[in-house]
Amino acid sequence: MWFLKKLCTSNARLEGKTVVITGASSGIGKETARDFYGRGARVILACINMEEANEAVKDIKSNPPFRIKKDEYQNGAGELAIYFLNLCSLKSVKDCAKNLLMKEAAIHILVNNAGVVAISYEKTEDGIETTFQTNHLGHFLLTLLLLPKMQSSSPGCRIVNISSIGHIFGDIDFDDINLEKSYRPLKSYFQSKLANILFTRELARRLNKANVHGINVYSLHPGVMPTKVTRHASSTIFPGGSYAYKFVLWVLPWAFKTVEEGAQTTIYCSVDEKTANDTGLYYSDCNIVNPRRKVTNDEYAKNLWDVSCKLLNLEPEENFTKFLQTVSRQI
Repeated sequence: MWFLKKLCTSNARLEGKTVVITGASSGIGKETARDFYGRGARVILACINMEEANEAVKDIKSNPPFRIKKDEYQNGAGELAIYFLNLCSLKSVKDCAKNLLMKEAAIHILVNNAGVVAISYEKTEDGIETTFQTNHLGHFLLTLLLLPKMQSSSPGCRIVNISSIGHIFGDIDFDDINLEKSYRPLKSYFQSKLANILFTRELARRLNKANVHGINVYSLHPGVMPTKVTRHASSTIFPGGSYAYKFVLWVLPWAFKTVEEGAQTTIYCSVDEKTANDTGLYYSDCNIVNPRRKVTNDEYAKNLWDVSCKLLNLEPEENFTKFLQTVSRQI
């Protein structure tokens, strides 16, 4: 349906801008990287699989997005670089941030895109439930570590957190954040996607309170599409789950987006002029939408911030400048 597949129509160029995208070796992360590369940006693919990342770079360089002719694409293209990032390891997150801070002159856009869904229960090397760390906590730490560089790169900086409409089914279990007592694959996923929106809202509030301007924060639902994130459904949700998803895709193709269509709201939040003065809001199909009512609860968002800090052995200092200095000492 055309009204479910709105496109980012902005022709904004990104020459001189540096963009970091997590999980950019496939799916909407790769399509977002392709778009930014075509706009002239220096695009950093922060990925766990180096082989896939190198293949993605080759594909991005050779194949333009649908909105650009090939000769125009290659003439106006930017740069591509790869950094290793394993969100399941807080040490890897810190190492990646340290490398970015040392090697990159500026960071203007951060897209927290990488994620998992419907995986079996396991904990990371840091003792944290894998979905929660991959989808939320790893990005939480990465964002905090890169914020000083973004401050020095402002104005016009943006942080984009990829959430999901699935957040409406989520809740944050503050008493059992690792879901050791009640784990279900989708419950964990919905919790992490709700966390993405709450983090967006609370980060925007703290930046504003600290009078840190020139860095806006966005969260969004990209849409439903066939990506690698559904590959575990058969073993974790119900037998044949992955095949059922593919069958629905075949029967009702109009209800799904292509991966390139799915990247449009991410691109919109990252570059469109109409969003330049927005912060802390939630988007779908290139429009502001209202998330679940619980997301607007300031105390709920603050509680998640405090729990996230505790998991990282950080004191949730209300003085944001002092807090970022403390975070930076971790690397």
